[in-house]
Amino acid sequence: MVMFYDDRSVQVTSTAVRVDGQRFPLTEISEVWHQRGSRSWRVLAGRGALGAAMAGPLVAAVLGIALAIWLHRSWTVTIAIVGASVLVGLAVGPVADVLFERLDRSYARGSRQLEIWIRWQGRPVRLVRTADALRFGQIYRALQRAMERGQPARPR
Repeated sequence: MVMFYDDRSVQVTSTAVRVDGQRFPLTEISEVWHQRGSRSWRVLAGRGALGAAMAGPLVAAVLGIALAIWLHRSWTVTIAIVGASVLVGLAVGPVADVLFERLDRSYARGSRQLEIWIRWQGRPVRLVRTADALRFGQIYRALQRAMERGQPARPR
């Protein structure tokens, strides 16, 4: 028996699929398909907030420089304002790495509910429903590989 995928709730092997303790032998599965739900506006708003958090200090730095030039103060005041603005802009560096990582994970998880369905003993059965796009892809591909492996060889 070959294990194609294994986590705490889903196991895909060369003989069966097990989801939350329920076993579906591959020989009894006639079809596999997936469905995508609608987008989650909460996830999209979170991505927008991350983008704003990354751009905020840079915009503040540019506005500070523009303000320093527009005020026409002494060179000392102008240099102090520009220096403070540049420091604010540089502050985004260490924070940007963390924010980019969170944004990247957000795209890996996806913004939709994804479902894997099978036709088992003639009835449609939903195997998995998740918003985690990476996990969904791993399970779906494992199920495809297991089904392909279980098909008899075609004559040439």
